[in-house]
Order: sequence, then C-alpha cells, then structure tokens
Amino acid sequence: MCSREEEALRRLEEVFSATLARINSLVLQPLLETTPEPSDPQVRECLRLVQQLHQSSQRLWEVTEESLHSLRERLGHHDAVGLESLLLLRDADRVLQVHVEYIESYASCVAVQAFQKAAKKRREFWRGQRKALGQLLSGVSSEAKVGIALTQALRQPLAHHVQQYVLLLLSLGDSVTEPHPTRELVVHAATLFGNLQSFMRQALDQALATQALWHSLSSRLRDVLCTPARRLLQDSQDVAVTVTPLRAERVLLFNDALVLLQGHSVHTFDLKLVWVDPGQDGCTFQLLTPEDKLSFCSKNAQDLMVWQWKVTQAVCQALRGKKDFPVLGTGLEPSEPPACRCVAYTFRAEGRLCQATYEGEWCRGRPHGRGTLRWPDGRNHVGSFCQGLEHGFGIRLVPQASEDKFDCYKCHWREGSMCGYGICEPAARIWGPRERPAGPTALQVHGPLGEGPAERVWHRRGQRQGPGILLSEDDSLYEGTFTRDLTLVGKGKVTFPNGFTLEGSFGSGAGKGLHTQGVLDTAAFPPDPSSTRKRQLGVGAFPVESRWQGVYGPFRDFISAGCPGDEQEALLGFHVQNSRELRKSQEYLCCERTQPEACAGRMEDVLDELLLHREPRALRECLGKALSSSLHPLGKLLRMLMLTFQATYAGIGANKHLQMLAQEEVKQHARELWAAYRGLLQVALRRKGQAPEEDEDPEARDLQVHGLVLPLMLPSFYSELFTLYLLLHESEDSLYSQGIANLSLFPDTKLLEFLDVQKHLWPLKDLTLTTNQRLSLIRDKCFLSATECLQKIITTVDPREKLEVLEKTYGEIEATVSRVLGQEHKLPMDDLLPLLIYVVSRARIQHLGAEIHLIRDMMDPIHTGGLYDFLLTALESCYEHIQKEDMHRFPGRWDSKELW
Repeated sequence: MCSREEEALRRLEEVFSATLARINSLVLQPLLETTPEPSDPQVRECLRLVQQLHQSSQRLWEVTEESLHSLRERLGHHDAVGLESLLLLRDADRVLQVHVEYIESYASCVAVQAFQKAAKKRREFWRGQRKALGQLLSGVSSEAKVGIALTQALRQPLAHHVQQYVLLLLSLGDSVTEPHPTRELVVHAATLFGNLQSFMRQALDQALATQALWHSLSSRLRDVLCTPARRLLQDSQDVAVTVTPLRAERVLLFNDALVLLQGHSVHTFDLKLVWVDPGQDGCTFQLLTPEDKLSFCSKNAQDLMVWQWKVTQAVCQALRGKKDFPVLGTGLEPSEPPACRCVAYTFRAEGRLCQATYEGEWCRGRPHGRGTLRWPDGRNHVGSFCQGLEHGFGIRLVPQASEDKFDCYKCHWREGSMCGYGICEPAARIWGPRERPAGPTALQVHGPLGEGPAERVWHRRGQRQGPGILLSEDDSLYEGTFTRDLTLVGKGKVTFPNGFTLEGSFGSGAGKGLHTQGVLDTAAFPPDPSSTRKRQLGVGAFPVESRWQGVYGPFRDFISAGCPGDEQEALLGFHVQNSRELRKSQEYLCCERTQPEACAGRMEDVLDELLLHREPRALRECLGKALSSSLHPLGKLLRMLMLTFQATYAGIGANKHLQMLAQEEVKQHARELWAAYRGLLQVALRRKGQAPEEDEDPEARDLQVHGLVLPLMLPSFYSELFTLYLLLHESEDSLYSQGIANLSLFPDTKLLEFLDVQKHLWPLKDLTLTTNQRLSLIRDKCFLSATECLQKIITTVDPREKLEVLEKTYGEIEATVSRVLGQEHKLPMDDLLPLLIYVVSRARIQHLGAEIHLIRDMMDPIHTGGLYDFLLTALESCYEHIQKEDMHRFPGRWDSKELW
C-alpha cells in the first residue's frame, strides 16, 4: 500500500511545479523583457544573472515534473512499482544538485541587487504587478517595495518546498519498517534536504552581508572589488583583527580572496596562494603569500581563532573550486589546505620577478617543483624550482632584438644561477604549429655555463663571451672568442672546408662587417671530406664524467642521507613529468598529497626488494621493474636523464657533430645508474645491520654496466641517439642504398654469379619451380631463412641482441650450405663474405651503416676479439663493399636479355 506521505509528496510537487511556472511568467520573463539593450554594463551584467537564474528555474521545474511523474506511477501502480522508484529516493543527489544551482544563482542576484536594477527601467509595470506577486507570497504586504517583493517571490516558495520535503521524508522514513531495503534511501534523502536548508540559509546570509558591504564602500572600491560570485565571509568591523606590516584599516575575507583596505589602496591576495601558519603563542598567526608575510593579531583570543579558522576553511574551499556543503568547513574533503599546489601568479613587487608570471607547483608561498616562468620582455624559463629559485634542470629562452628569435640555454641551475655543463643554442626560432625546421641548427655552442677556466662559454649579464667553438652548416670551423650575437672577436682561427686556415685577430664595426688581421694559409693539403663532415664537437674539452652533475648530485645526496622517504620528493622530484600527466597531477598535488609516513614506508619496501633480488637472473628482473617505474628512485633518475637527453639532442639539438658526446653520455648514464643501484643496496644493508659489500673492481663493474644496465636503459635514449647516427652516416648510407637498389635488379642465380659465390654452394635444391618458371628468373628465394633472420636486427635496440641476430644469420648460412653439400661445413672467410653480401643485399635493411656503428660503439667490450666482433667486422666489410663504385655500374656487364 502507498502511504499518506507519498500522496502528500505528490500534492507538494504539483503545487511547486505550478508555482515555478507562475514565477517564470510573472517574474523572470518580464525581468528579461528589456528593450532596447541597456547601455549600462552593470545593468547588462544583472540581466545576465537573471537569465542564468531563469535557466536554473527551468531545470528545477523539469526535475520537479520528473519527480511528480515518478510519484504518479508509484501511486497508480503500487503493486508493481516499488518505493525505490521515486526520483527523490533513487536519484536524490541529482535532485539536490539542481536545487543547489538555483540557490547559487539566486544568491548571486541578491548580492548585487540584480532584481532591483533589472526592474528599474519598468517601475510602473512592476507596481501594477504587486497584487499578483502577493499571491505567491505569505507575510509580505502588497504595498512592499518592488525589490523586496521580487526577492521574496524567488526565494520563499523554494524555502517552503524544501522544508516540506524534509518533514515528509522524515515521516516517510518513520513509516517504513527497519529491515525494508528502501529505508536507507529515505534517510539519505531526508539528510540531504535537511543539509540543503542549512546551505540555503548560509548562502542567503552571505549574499545579504555582501550586498550590505557593497553599499558601505565607495563607488571606486565597489567597482574594484564587486563580482557576482564573490561572498563576504568575515569583516574586521564585525570581528576585530590587526594585520601587520600593512596596518590595514579594514580586513575583508571573501570566498576567493583576502582584501586589505588601507586608505585609497587595496591589497588583494588570491586564497589559492595563501598558506596559514598557526602561531605558537595563541595571540598571532601568519599568512604566507608569494610576496608578503602577514601577521594577524587580536586582543581577543576568541576573535583570532575565528579569523584563523575561517581563513583556513576559505583557502580549502577556494582550492576545491566549489562551496562546502552544507556550510563552510563541513563535508567529506580535508579541512586543512595542502602545502603544495598548482597555481598561476603574476609578481608585482620590484625585483627580478617583477611582472613575471609563474605557472606551476608551489609550496608555502614559493615556486617549488616543476613550473614555467614568463617575463614581459619575452624571457621564458621552464624547469624545476626550489624555494622560489630556479634549481635543477631548466630551459631558458632569452629574446634577441628580432621578436621571433631567442637564445636557448639548456642547463642545470642551482639557487637561481646557471650551474655546470649545458648547451647554448643561439638565435633559436620558435616555430608555429604548422612550421617545422628544415634541418639541424646552423650554429651550436657547447660547453659549461657559469664561471670557470678558459675552455668555457661564458654567461654574464646576459652576454655570451669568451673562448668557444662555432661549426657552421658548410663545416667551416672557428676556434676562438665570440660575443652574444656570435660575432667573431679577438684572437681566433678559421678552418675552411677546403683546408685553408685563417688565423689572427677578428672584429667588427657598425656598418663595416667582419674584418681581420692575420695569416691566410693556403698551402695545407685538403682534408679528408669524410673526416671534416664527421668532425665531433666537445670531445675531450668537456669530460663525460663532469656532465649533468645537476642530475646525479641530488641522487647522491639522497643516498648519502640514507634514503629518507620523507625527503624523496625534495631530492628526486615528483614522479609526474610530462605535461599531460602534470595537468592530471594537479589534483594529486592539491588534494591527495602523499604523507611523509607513506613515502617512508614505500622507501622501506624499495630497499627490501633490492636485498631479495641479488642473484643475476632476479637482479635483471628487479632492475628492469625499477627503471620502468616512475615511483622508484632509479626510475626517477632514469626519467630525468632521459628528459635532459631529449632536451639536448632532440629537435634542434639533433646535429651529427654531437654524436660522440651523446654516445659517451649514454654509457656514462649506465655507469651512474649502476653506481646508484649499488648506493641503494649499501643503504639497504646498513638499515638491516648487515655488512656493506666490498667495492667492485673496474672489470667487474664494466661487466655489469654493459651486460646488465645498458640493455635495460638504452631504449629510453635510443630514438635520439640513433637519429644522430643516421645524420652522421647519411652519405655512406646513401651509397649503400644505391648499391642495394642495383643488386636487387638481379635474379638469385645471376646475383650469386656476380658475387663470385662458388656454384657448388648455390642452394638450387631449395628452389621449387612451376611449369612456367625458369631457374634464371627466381628472385629472393636463395638463403631465405638467413635473409629473414638478418632482417630481425632492426627489431631490437639491445646491441647484444643485435649481435645474436647476426650470429643466428651466420648459422643459417652455414646450415643452408651444409644441407646443399650433404655434410657439415664451416665456411672460410673467402666463402663467407660473398654469401653474406648476398644475404645483406636481399635483406634490404635501411640505414645499415648507422646500425653497424651504433652496435660497435655500444656493444660489451667483453666481445672484442671474439666471434661477435668477427661477425660484425664481416658485416661491416659487406656494407663497405656494397658502397663501392663497381656496385653502381655493374648492370652494364649484361644486356637486358641476359639479365632477364
């Protein structure tokens, strides 16, 4: 049976639906019928708020009609339709949200007196509507002012409706027996709408207090501070408080900002960038902001507690971006604001950050973590910050006179200053979304950034000066000193591509161009074009052991400190790095920040894992997981090394003259990662009270670095590294590709004959012919298993696995020959080389030269002089042989008839 409460709910919804329809026709639509469009921007804003309220009212009417329909269905078919089908029970949260939206829209109109201002143009019309409005209201005289009548007409019916909701739902709950499954739904709905009453009262109180505030302020202050969504939470005229050092005459706490009024000055502080620092004596507390430190004090300790609590809750609410429900300081969310946040802010005070905008992570009023800093003059800095200063790896763009050109500095920073080695890319252009650079930058300068001995690129007061190396696109080389705009100045030497050298003093004058006094030497023999083309920068001048100390240093400090879990983020950074994940991480940083205890516990687990996996097979699996995890210290270190490598050698940094620097760095990173693992292991042993392991001898260390670590971490650097090999060996690979194209014209037997493969080694028995085929026309069938095996060399980035593919290819060639001869046969070099050339030509591997040189440079030294070294040398010989000139002219040896 249906209860009388359900019948009462139906009547309530019918009345409220009709009332909303009358409010729409009698109040909201006439308020919006204003022609012509008002010129006063305040009136236009009021009309926008009324329009927003009209839309909220329409949604409220729709959900009321939907609730009414569910009640009618229940009352008409009570045997088939259960109580849980009522919209108020099954979807109470959605119904509540529609009511909240209406209340917030209504409160915004009240705060700025939108009803009075919108109705001002049609006073006579509204005077005539008083009687009709009075029918909607109770306790309001028909002679009341229009503004009061409109305000009450849009609030009173809703307040009565919600009150009746609560009473009927509570009564319905009492009528439902305890074990009934819908009882919880009824209790939940009654609780929600009971809370809604509190929310409505607070929203109206805040709106009226805000309205009264705007009346009390001067028009100038009102224009500066008044916005429809802003609500007054506390006023120092009501609860006294003193703020120093600004000595404000009046302190106003809004839901989004703290405002200090001092004479004609207005100081506004965004609550998202306010940190509350409780005082120890109970007589003061402090607020930390990006540029100020404010002290709050009061003669009355109770008043001070009110201010501290309200500011704290207002900060939490501002960070969440929505009002607390039902009232300020309540709800499921934490009542203490997080120390770390992601916000944008423009600095105002004089100094190096004046008018600069920082967007990124903050901690206690200072940029701290990952962020971007932009100055009005075009300077940009993207990277890591610590306590307000650039600290860690960062990229700084400094504009030149031309608006679209920037000098780019990629380096490490310590306490706001450049530190260690880095790269300076002069006059780097910023490309639009549809533009791409045609090739690598024409000029690059590499060297340590900061103060130091002669072989450095100096950065002082925005000027690059001092000794350095410039390599132009045509391979001309300048060794000497230069200025900010890359003008040659002072003593130096230019080596031209043809071998000529010019040594002397260089300078320039306004309108005179470059001038020099020196000796031009034209007697030198022309250099080998290949050596000039492959000239490498920075090798020897910048020892690999000294690079990227800004990355290794914090990790070493972390290990030296005993791997404290609560300092892991401070020393190693957040595990979120790329921009897409960084946006997602803002909620993590603001609302779900990991507590120090959790970090400490996780670090204990990390160290325990290392102790459990020290055997070779287990160690490989353990390191693989660690390096692939953005939460593991080793994974964080690898991630940072990968980012610095990409920033240095990708895009504009992809220059063939940096290949040696890059491959040296990858090997050094592997050594450092192994040292990092060893450091973590020693910490784990000490924590367990066990004796530390003895120091490794260099041979044992190199075995682990090349055999274990390098294959695991190489994929993180492979793309950028292999690109440099491609650029460096581009001309040889071009000749090789042309030779492969020519060799592919031949059928199998003709190619074997051309390569002088002995006929008794030809695998003709492997060929199956149809009646229409001839042996001389068969293509890509001989030594097919070896060809397919060799093609797998490009499917892995691990040099050892590439060498294993080469070994298997050799095995397939010998197996095929043994099968042809009917007995096991070991191929001598004279027979192997032509067969291998045949397989290479049929495998058609692109960029084989880059592959060979990368394998040679990155393979484990333990293989030097062994089988792998022999096979790689044989493959290299094939590659060089295919490049030879006779490989590009041989088709003329046969006419087309003989070929086909």
